[in-house]
Amino acid sequence: MKTEQCHITKQKLPLTQLVHGGSIREGLLKEIQKDHTDFKLNHYISIDELNLYRKKYVESILKEEVGELSHLEQEVVKSINENELLSENIESKIDADLKLGDRIADKIATFGGSWTFIISFFLFIIFWIIGNIYLLVASPFDPFPFILLNLLLSCLAAIQAPIIMMSQNRKETKDRQRSEHDYIINLKAELEIRQLHEKIDHMILQQNQHLLEIQQLQVDLMEDILTKLNHKDKHK
Repeated sequence: MKTEQCHITKQKLPLTQLVHGGSIREGLLKEIQKDHTDFKLNHYISIDELNLYRKKYVESILKEEVGELSHLEQEVVKSINENELLSENIESKIDADLKLGDRIADKIATFGGSWTFIISFFLFIIFWIIGNIYLLVASPFDPFPFILLNLLLSCLAAIQAPIIMMSQNRKETKDRQRSEHDYIINLKAELEIRQLHEKIDHMILQQNQHLLEIQQLQVDLMEDILTKLNHKDKHK
């Protein structure tokens, strides 16, 4: 089996474990030449070393596009380096972090924004008014203009508004967590697609090289056969 030397590690390896410098994309080649300025197109690099530089190249692309890497970009680079999966259902994780007050606020906000609450509330007001006007005519506990009812309605509005705002704020936080999760998944997918293009291009170049070698062998065999035939014809 033919071997060559990896220019980075200086180890002799089979050609199947090496990549020719001429088959490496320009951007990735520049990344390698940052650390090894003497690396040329006719040199070889091991696949393991090339994968390390692919990861460095991914990080450099991110820095060029977004500037200083945030926590989310660093998490994406780390997941690529460690081959981790980022796709997961975060709903259960978000719900598990809810406090008792958040759960109560959600239930109140859900009930307060339903037709059940609206109908029940109107029935309560009608019953209150009818009770004080007709049923308790002798001694109504809240005679017209229903000052106590107005006080209750004011208190209900004063309490309900901040509870609904608490629920809305929590939902905004939940939506932000979802969008951040979608962002890192999409970013990782984009970067891995770039790496996949790099690997596919390398495989195509390798296949072309193998095909050329096979064609050359076939040509050599044909020349040998023709030489033998010509030699036989001369001796007849």
